[in-house]
Amino acid sequence: MEWLNTILQGILLGGLYAMFAAGLSLIFGVMRLVNIAHGDLIVLAAYVALVTVQALGINPLLSLVIVVPVMALIGYVLQRALLNRTLGDDLLPPLLVTFGLSVIIQNGLLELFTADSVKLNAGAVEIESIAVGGGLAIGVLPLIQFALAVAVIAGLQWLFYRTAIGRAFRATSDDPSSAQLMGLNNSHVFGLAMALSLAIVAIVGVLLAVRSNFDPAIGPARLIFGFEAVIIGGLGSMWGTLAGGIILGVAQAIGAQLDPGWNLLAGHIAFLVVLALRPQGLFPKVQG
Repeated sequence: MEWLNTILQGILLGGLYAMFAAGLSLIFGVMRLVNIAHGDLIVLAAYVALVTVQALGINPLLSLVIVVPVMALIGYVLQRALLNRTLGDDLLPPLLVTFGLSVIIQNGLLELFTADSVKLNAGAVEIESIAVGGGLAIGVLPLIQFALAVAVIAGLQWLFYRTAIGRAFRATSDDPSSAQLMGLNNSHVFGLAMALSLAIVAIVGVLLAVRSNFDPAIGPARLIFGFEAVIIGGLGSMWGTLAGGIILGVAQAIGAQLDPGWNLLAGHIAFLVVLALRPQGLFPKVQG
């Protein structure tokens, strides 16, 4: 029963990792852009939530109403003003620019908020649990996180294959030049993609701030978890991203159960095993 509980907690943690990865997968799928600043943008969203909660005195989960549109706007402006200028056949310029953006965000947050770690208090929801029988209980907050992850990924899947903006995303991804000739404004489409990515980042940032302490320097670790979930699941596959997050979360939970020092190591080992045996990921997007 103890191991069953460990696996269950790992699955719930995997939902959070899947949301770390969803924004990365979206941006890479639409623009072939590897966003090195993704983890730091998650931390930025957490601090936007902190400022919102302190200013308005509301529950951190309610702050999503403000944090999501603010981060979406930041994403659109960032893409139109800066990142669109770096896109092209060469992958190096966007890598360098997003790396520089990562450094700027970290140092800016450090200057504004210091290196002290902080946490948002969501109240009783953090300690409430639901008994499922057999001595097992599911925390309400982890369950909310997992449900949001499933909802976000299902929403992205629907948006990509059932809406006009999804068709625009796929068209610009497949052939930007032809999409432009057919009347699409690629710069605007890319801006909308980044806005959507940072809207997801906003949700993740708030959940991260409620789940654990955070400080300006934790962004790169969140980026690594996101990359590992994307690679395990398979590039371009949204449901694969969820599966990758779950595999990573379960591996970490099992490692921590064996030895607390193996928590992160077990996740990295699972990533390396999948990469060695199936470099394209477990559920890569089928082309054609």
